[in-house]
Amino acid sequence: MTKKPIRLLYAFAVLLPLSGGAGAQSFQPLGCLIEPHRVVELGSPVIGVIESMEVERGDRVRKGQVIATLRADVERAAVGVASTKAQVAAEMQAAQANYDLARGKYERAKDLMDRKFISSQALEQARADADVAEQKLAQAREQRAIWDRELKLAEAQLGLRTIRSPANGVIAERYLSPGERVEEKPIVRLATLDPLRVEVVIPAQLFGSIQAGSFLTVVPELPNAKPRLAKVVLVDPLIDGPSNTFRARLQLPNPNYEVPAGLRCKVELGGETQAGAEEPIGKPVPAMRPARNVPKGKAGGNV
Repeated sequence: MTKKPIRLLYAFAVLLPLSGGAGAQSFQPLGCLIEPHRVVELGSPVIGVIESMEVERGDRVRKGQVIATLRADVERAAVGVASTKAQVAAEMQAAQANYDLARGKYERAKDLMDRKFISSQALEQARADADVAEQKLAQAREQRAIWDRELKLAEAQLGLRTIRSPANGVIAERYLSPGERVEEKPIVRLATLDPLRVEVVIPAQLFGSIQAGSFLTVVPELPNAKPRLAKVVLVDPLIDGPSNTFRARLQLPNPNYEVPAGLRCKVELGGETQAGAEEPIGKPVPAMRPARNVPKGKAGGNV
């Protein structure tokens, strides 16, 4: 016997036409599930021992916020050594001074050669000294660039010992504590709750009537919960044969984290808007916008 996923069993609701006015037809709401937009098992790119944990379960975090730090005594020492090398300017200054001196001697030698005071061999010697000094100056500059790159490498290695949040969200679970070793096991589980993701299973008879970009009304199964508008971001192009359904994904804004993830909900299909429409979140979608600047008594009737 083939087992069906539990998630699909409660998400599916049979639509039955409800009686209404002439030519009117609506459907019962569909069951749905509100989930985090993304769940990340956050780990460390390097092996080490946790030095400190900056978060607890349930804490809200911002993108880039420090989650944990690993012991980094060796890496800090390497940064100190590389920084000292990069700041040393004596060798560079000595090479520059030697080059300036050799270049000045060569210029004076050319002037003396024009006056026939020195031989051509002396001029060649001055030119060779200037060339050697120029090469030593270039070598000193290259060495300085290498030290700068070594400093950046040491800083990058030290940065790997600090674990930061990749996105705004909530710490759903904390797995490790200070003193524990980090290898393959994640440190925390991070859930992104703005926006939320709403998964709904829809009967095949409505395929084509719901399109990406339209808005549907979502009612969380909470006491006194208000209907909210969610945008359709994905409609599966395939029909599941055994259940004769297809799935759609909605995006539900949740800037203040008012709606918790993991809730069941209902999707009302009678209130969808056309693709590309922009409606304020949490307000019902009007069937028709009232005309502006029309004198009272001259406006047409409602459609």
